[in-house]
Amino acid sequence: MPGDDPPPPPTSPVLAGLRVPIVLAPMAGGPSTPALAAAVAGAGGLGMLAAGYLSPDRLAADIARLRGLDDRPFAVNLFVGGEGHADPEAVDAYARQLTARAIASGVALGEPRFDDDAFAAKLARLESERPAVVSFTFGLPAAAAVQAVHAWGGEAWMTVTSVAEARAAQDRGADVLVVQGVEAGGHRGVFHDQPGQSELGLLAALQLIGAESPLPLVAAGAIMTGPALAAVLVAGAAAAQLGTAYLLSDEAGTSAAQRAATATDTPTVLTRAFSGRTARGIVNRWHAELGDQAPAAYPEVHHLTAPLRAHGRASGDPDLINLWAGEAHALARTGPAGQITRDLWREAQGALSRQVKMI
Repeated sequence: MPGDDPPPPPTSPVLAGLRVPIVLAPMAGGPSTPALAAAVAGAGGLGMLAAGYLSPDRLAADIARLRGLDDRPFAVNLFVGGEGHADPEAVDAYARQLTARAIASGVALGEPRFDDDAFAAKLARLESERPAVVSFTFGLPAAAAVQAVHAWGGEAWMTVTSVAEARAAQDRGADVLVVQGVEAGGHRGVFHDQPGQSELGLLAALQLIGAESPLPLVAAGAIMTGPALAAVLVAGAAAAQLGTAYLLSDEAGTSAAQRAATATDTPTVLTRAFSGRTARGIVNRWHAELGDQAPAAYPEVHHLTAPLRAHGRASGDPDLINLWAGEAHALARTGPAGQITRDLWREAQGALSRQVKMI
């Protein structure tokens, strides 16, 4: 009967409007820059700014710089607030383990504290700036935050790592699910950083979540080549979110020590050593010596270690910084980000064409 037709699947006008199905991943703490977002957008992808750790004023300034470089739709990523105050004794014990490193570097450790990264103030700024997309990481935003994004005509994207998280994000009003595999660089997008958290690889997560949710999917996790981009598109993603692939690009704000480490084949590891939240980075001495002693305490440990990591970036010491990177970081390319974007899409199209001819 006429009224019995199923509703059409949800769509994303932002994704549908891309010439290239590539989304720039948010890389808070330095690598993300307005110039990098503009370059990816100019090549046909979606540029994204990382709001994590920025003040609301700095976020507004970055948006203004991006708009001065490119007038295309863009995204902004927000960290959803922490899970609650950590055990102060565990944080103090870890601080004592870090004291020798701090003294040797001539740096005072930071004051561990709990905060929500000024979530409300940043969202209020975005209500004025009206980006096309606001993506959320580390958990579900409050329903009121999603309603605010929708009120200005924006899309709410939510990072998920499991079917259960995908269901919750869909119920909260997500327009797009960013499916993050365990091989992805940087912080895990898990809602709860606890034992038993999702360890799904990207292809498994795409299949399981795609079978459960009709929402458009964006794939994230160690996608470094055109064939890898083609693979996630075939697996059901509408686009791929790439971060590590741009760490060596001209426009990225990647530190010299991070650039050097990214270009090696040193393996990556999941660690809480630097921020108190599980994240994937290239193995260095800090993790090797203290990784198993770091508590689950975000953002307390982030604030505790911030001065020491800043010293490491300034001095070029790779053993004092979080070398966030995905498992395939050795394949990162140098050059302009726009050219990297175009090359990846050309290679992906070639891979897709070859497979069609083989069938």
